[in-house]
Amino acid sequence: MLVNGTLINYYFHCKRQCYLHANRINLEDNSEDVRIGKILHEINESKSKKTEISIDNIKIDKLTRDYLVEIKKSDSDIESVRWQVLLYLYKLKQKGVERKGKIEFIEKNKQDKKVHYIDLDEVNEKELLKICKEIETLINAPIPPAAKFENKCKKCAYYEYCFI
Repeated sequence: MLVNGTLINYYFHCKRQCYLHANRINLEDNSEDVRIGKILHEINESKSKKTEISIDNIKIDKLTRDYLVEIKKSDSDIESVRWQVLLYLYKLKQKGVERKGKIEFIEKNKQDKKVHYIDLDEVNEKELLKICKEIETLINAPIPPAAKFENKCKKCAYYEYCFI
């Protein structure tokens, strides 16, 4: 399986979630937070003339002359979004398209700004390729990682699967 934005995002958020999603155990259709995120995406897309772009196994929210833009509901897990954007920048680079990354948060809760900028440099690219290999190893394992409760688990679509 090719690593996509969702898997890289889940890998940083929760390795068990990454494994379960990759192995077709999808419980997100029951998640209110996921529904809200999809609705916000649709609203934002209808306001903009630039629509979501699919390339290979990734979906880019917006591509401008200078930036690849990823739009997120909340800034609660910026590290996972950062690597997601780096993956997208890498995929574009493989197609001969070089851009800078831009993350736009609709809600600002934990960060001091709503927009973050990212560059795919040599160091990030090397680390990204290492992370992709780690994800492939994880999702091809015979069993998922053990559930480990954290506060963020309460809002996760997989909460009942893992803890009830």
